[in-house]
Amino acid sequence: MQLPSRRPTGRPRAVSRMAAAIHFAFVPLLGLSVSAHADSIRYSVPPGRLAEVLNQFANQSGVTLAIDADTLRGQTSPGLNGRFTIDQGFDTLLTGSGYTVARTSAGYILVASPGAGGTQLPEVKVIAVAKNGELPGVAPGGQVAKGSRLGILGNRSVMDTPFNTTSYTARLMQDQQARTVSDVLVNDPSVRFMTPSGHLYENYSIRGFDVLSGEVALNGMYGLAPMGHVPTEFIERVELLKGPEALLTGMAPDGGVGGLINLVPKRAGDTPLTRWTTRFTSGSEVGNHLDVARRYGENQAFGVRFNGSYRDGKQGVQDQSKRSRLGALALDYAGERLRASLDTYWNVESMSGGSPMMASFGSTNVPKAPDAKTNILAGIHGEMDSTAIAARAEYDLGDALTAYAGAGTQRYRYHGFLNGTRAGRVDAQGDYTGETYFQRGYTDALSAEAGLRSRLNTGGVGHQWVAGATWLDLESGVAVGYGDPYASNIYHPARPILAKDPGAAPKTSASTLYSLSLADTLSFAGDRVQLTLGLRNQHIRSKSYNGKTGAQTSDYDKSALTPALAVVVKPRDGLSLYANYIEGLSRGDTVNDMAARNYGEVFAPYKTRQMEAGVKWDNGMLTHTVSLFQITRPSMLKNSATNTYSADARQRNRGLEWNVSGKVAPRLSVLGGMTFLQARLTKTANGQNDGKTAFGSPTWQTTLGLDWETPWLSGLGLSARTIHVGRQYLNAANTQTLPAWTRLDLGARYSMTWAGKDVILRAGVINVANTNAWAGTYHAEGYATQGTPRTVQLSATVDF
Repeated sequence: MQLPSRRPTGRPRAVSRMAAAIHFAFVPLLGLSVSAHADSIRYSVPPGRLAEVLNQFANQSGVTLAIDADTLRGQTSPGLNGRFTIDQGFDTLLTGSGYTVARTSAGYILVASPGAGGTQLPEVKVIAVAKNGELPGVAPGGQVAKGSRLGILGNRSVMDTPFNTTSYTARLMQDQQARTVSDVLVNDPSVRFMTPSGHLYENYSIRGFDVLSGEVALNGMYGLAPMGHVPTEFIERVELLKGPEALLTGMAPDGGVGGLINLVPKRAGDTPLTRWTTRFTSGSEVGNHLDVARRYGENQAFGVRFNGSYRDGKQGVQDQSKRSRLGALALDYAGERLRASLDTYWNVESMSGGSPMMASFGSTNVPKAPDAKTNILAGIHGEMDSTAIAARAEYDLGDALTAYAGAGTQRYRYHGFLNGTRAGRVDAQGDYTGETYFQRGYTDALSAEAGLRSRLNTGGVGHQWVAGATWLDLESGVAVGYGDPYASNIYHPARPILAKDPGAAPKTSASTLYSLSLADTLSFAGDRVQLTLGLRNQHIRSKSYNGKTGAQTSDYDKSALTPALAVVVKPRDGLSLYANYIEGLSRGDTVNDMAARNYGEVFAPYKTRQMEAGVKWDNGMLTHTVSLFQITRPSMLKNSATNTYSADARQRNRGLEWNVSGKVAPRLSVLGGMTFLQARLTKTANGQNDGKTAFGSPTWQTTLGLDWETPWLSGLGLSARTIHVGRQYLNAANTQTLPAWTRLDLGARYSMTWAGKDVILRAGVINVANTNAWAGTYHAEGYATQGTPRTVQLSATVDF
């Protein structure tokens, strides 16, 4: 099985020496004998290069395979379909190749068949115990991974994780032609989007709570991911953890508690890569993407990967043009004790000619959604420029003790009509009075973390403990210019009056978030029972400044302790029961009402509390996760009788989730699930909205995608995905309602060899029926977002 990080142990030539080395390296990681996988199960491995087919088979089998791809260069395989034991599968795939596999208690190694040159093992690289920087393997179907990173807890397999998590792979992004992270997360039914797809910002709702674009993590650290739309071209995994996660990562910069979105950059693999992709999107947008990866040095310890892309042209609403430019460089080193990486990128996204709308309504009757390509903001423009560099390192201080550290900085600049793309108080005929505003601003970020991880045993109890610290400095500034009001209509828009550029942005805020954390995962009964205990001390320092005078207007300085408790019980192989209690953290409010009796009071950080329980079932080909959760979030509340404010307002979200991924048949993959959500306002001002449903929280949401490898034409794959969002309220009073909507997406791909090169052609249609709908709500109460118009995507990928 090809793993993304290497730890060389030399170049022994005898089979016995290599087997011993693999046994030493993998036994602590696997914790089981290969014989545990001896029963036959059903496999579906598509045809392709023999080395790649063997790796896919090993991934589906859950075993480790040491292999040198160059040894099998030029050999292909018809794939594998049917029920096999692991040994039968390898024998079938390697028939006629001149090679077979040797089996050890810890994995498989490739050897020459008797009579085909002896039993000398080709040169291979052996990888030791998995470290936090290494990626879990890919699950059957290739669309998700077998695990993901859990903040300070490091990488964990899905079945050992006491949370609902999904890690989406680069293969899924490529096959679905996902341009940004929102195109990836649309596959999860608990994630929805608070901004339209053609908008410059990408904001999310997870389990009914906001997660803003500035709260996406890169390699586990906040403040470093590209702002606005995050391009997928340089991303290997998009990891989603649902629910609050203060212990795992520290407080999110804007206090988001719905979940964690973490991006894992691409790294150079063992096989040299030169890949060119050309794509076309309906409306005339054309793009190109170059992906190059190489490894160098002794045992190929040094890796280099470059991704560069350029997209430009019309797409989205009528007359809107967008341009995206990306350059990303990833360097890594995999030594005996030291593993290090350096990531840097430059990403600029600009739009001109218009933007999709967000609309509020002047009565309880919400008018029907206009054509999804309607552009009410012709002539507006904007640009976002993100540049960042981040370094990480791990060093083994001993066999069971590892030190880690990471640091990075980001420079973000923006200008134009990025916000305020709204139609306010639209009447039944679609008339409204609009106003534009021009923003110019910046954010500078400095992010760092460091800690120690260790494994040890005390009295038969295993421990995986970690002690860590995080630091995030943010400085921001913004200037706003306002335009004159103008009359328009959402069905027949007038040209807007554009605001003027306000000039340079002054400093308006500065904040520092730093924390200390300690956690331990205790293992009992041969790792079948795992108990995680943790505590984080989070400090929040935030200052605001008058943009005109520079005078400080507020100073927030508070801290809070956030504990977590989680347990996993595995009564048998392939079945995990889990539960957790964990908290989220956001900055407390300051009472700014000068007439209030407690004017000026500063509240302690708000603690959002989650209780969750669930079950995970993995039969080797298909994985199900069912989660039952309750999240309670406080906020500020005014008591009119006493004329005071308190932190007593409450929103309680209860939900049931079902997620599924993997193979349901040899050639059929599935991905998606269903969410049932009850989001209730349990304590509101004067009790006027007590018991009502929180706005933007549909009761039912479903996403289900199928991917079929056709039997009649090798290399042809077809896909379909349906998305359904139930009825939802637009305001807290529940007097305005957005109707339910359903969307169908279709796709196809064809893999072939042309002129000796591997080529993949892809085609896809988003919103096949061109359904016009109010897709959801903006995170400000009362605003509905515009749905995605029908969009056709074509691409061609060539490996040179």
